[in-house]
Amino acid sequence: MMGIAPEDWPRYKGWNDKILGLTFTRNGGEQALQAMRDFNSTTNEMSAYLVERVGERRKSPQNDLLTRLLEAEVEGDHLTHEEILAFFQLLMFAGQETTTNLLNNAVVCFLDHPDQLSRLRSAPQLLQSTIEEVLRYRSPFQRMMRTPLRDVEVHGAAIPKGGFVLPMLGAANRDPKRFPHPNRFDIARDPNPHVAFGHGIHFCLGAALARMEAKIALSDLLSRFESFAYAGTEPWQPREGLIAHGPASLPIRFEVKSCRVHKNVGYSGLLFIHDKLRGT
Repeated sequence: MMGIAPEDWPRYKGWNDKILGLTFTRNGGEQALQAMRDFNSTTNEMSAYLVERVGERRKSPQNDLLTRLLEAEVEGDHLTHEEILAFFQLLMFAGQETTTNLLNNAVVCFLDHPDQLSRLRSAPQLLQSTIEEVLRYRSPFQRMMRTPLRDVEVHGAAIPKGGFVLPMLGAANRDPKRFPHPNRFDIARDPNPHVAFGHGIHFCLGAALARMEAKIALSDLLSRFESFAYAGTEPWQPREGLIAHGPASLPIRFEVKSCRVHKNVGYSGLLFIHDKLRGT
C-alpha cells in the first residue's frame, strides 16, 4: 500500500519490533528507558528513510498510498512530514503485527484442535467464520490503553476523567455472557460478536484488509499442505509485547501435497505466506 520495495521489508520487521517495545514503558525503570531510546532511534531512522521515499515520489508520483498522502490537500493545507511519519508508523505497526499474529494464531488453533481443522478441510466454506473464531479465541491484540475524556461509571465502578483504563479485549472475547462455551474453539460459531478489531469510533480501519489477507494466506496454506504439526517438543514462546498475542517463532513440520516431502520451517515459513500477499 505504501509502495515500499520488497528488499526493505526486513527493515520494516526490525522497526516493528522496536515499536512493540513501547508496551513496556508504563512501569518505568531501565527497561522502559531502553524501550524509549530504541523507539526514538527507530523514529529518526524511519524519518530519514521517509525523506528519501518522499523525494522519489515528488519526482515521480506512483499509484500508492504515499503519493496520495503527499497530494492530499484541505483548503490549501498539506500534511507535514511529521504527520506523514506518524501515519507511516501507525500503518506499518498495525498492519504488520496484527496480521502476522492472526496467521500464526490460526496455525496454533489448527494444531491444537485437529478436529476443527478436519472440519474446515471438509467444509472450506467455513473459512471466513474460522477466521472470525481465531480473532475471538486468540485475539492478536489482547488489550488497549485508553484515557476517558469525562467521568464515567461502569458496572458500579467510577472511572475519573483523565484516568488510565486498560480494556482487556481478550477477556471480553471469552465473556460467558456473550459467548456460549467461550473456551471452546468452534469454527462455525454464529453469532460471533467479538471485539478483536475494537468497537465504535476506535474500530480498526484495516479490519477488512486483515480479513482479506487471512483468507488469502490460509487458503493458500491449506491448499499446499497435506498435514502439519509442531516440530520438536519445546513449547513455543510468546511475542515480547504486552499487547500482542502470538508466538515469537513457530517451528512446524509439514507435508506438501504435491510431492509429499517433509521439511522443517520456522517463523519465516509463515512469513513467506504473509509476504506472498504483498507480491513476492
